[in-house]
Amino acid sequence: MGERKASKDGDRKVGRRALLIGGTVAAAGSAVLARDELARLWWRAPGVEKPRKEGEVDYAGARWVAASDANWRRADRPADYGIDMVVVHVTQGSFDSAVKAFQDPGHRAAAHYIVRQDGHVTQMIRELDVAYHAGNRDYNERSVGIEHEGFVDRPQDLTDEMYEASARLTARICARYDIPVDREHIIGHVEVPGTDHTDPGRHWDWEKYLRLVRRARTTPA
Repeated sequence: MGERKASKDGDRKVGRRALLIGGTVAAAGSAVLARDELARLWWRAPGVEKPRKEGEVDYAGARWVAASDANWRRADRPADYGIDMVVVHVTQGSFDSAVKAFQDPGHRAAAHYIVRQDGHVTQMIRELDVAYHAGNRDYNERSVGIEHEGFVDRPQDLTDEMYEASARLTARICARYDIPVDREHIIGHVEVPGTDHTDPGRHWDWEKYLRLVRRARTTPA
């Protein structure tokens, strides 16, 4: 395509118009950024709570059962804390006992999700909030915790239904926050610095799990 030249006067007029438009756009952009930043600061101010819908879940198909509010703290993730990790847990007990523990204010710990052996998923804490699940404040703030029903020394507890349901859940979390599907970002509780836990244990099949997560990432929700 050939270059078309304009008159000097035309250049000046276009330049002034572009400058005015550019300035208006820049001002509008700054206003939007300022508004968003004020919104983030507002929700983080002491005593201010972001509106929530009772019973709302972050993962389609999950059943909502609220954890005690003593076992998590209100946040506005990922606006205030970026989410870049999924932490895999095993309950060391039944599904019902885990739910009961997470509803106990004296337990002082809870995960965002529990996956039952039959593949049923229960959400107990919203992903935007910080769950006390990892035993490390930094890891709590940057991760989503998923519990799995069973015991670490019983490989039969780690059912195919559980692996597949958990993998679909983790795939959606990774897609939502752009988390890489690898062992640096999907870790076991045992790998959290400072923890004294051993879950998910030596029977947890990481190769199988990551394969299922990657497959779920490419499958429409």
